Amino acid sequence: MPYVNSTAIQHIDYNPATQTLYITFKGGREYPFCGVPQSVYQAFLNAPSKGEFYNDHIKDRYQC
Repeated sequence: MPYVNSTAIQHIDYNPATQTLYITFKGGREYPFCGVPQSVYQAFLNAPSKGEFYNDHIKDRYQC
């Protein structure tokens, strides 16, 4: 599970077989996001601001 440099997000993981993205926030809570294309996961890893990318491209879009 890659740890990321973010003030809000601790680490993220991705299962390409199920297209499920797992985000663990700094408080320790992990949330799954379903149907996430691998390209979105890669863009998330490369985004300069993980919190901004989450808010703009993931939040409220990939509910399980």
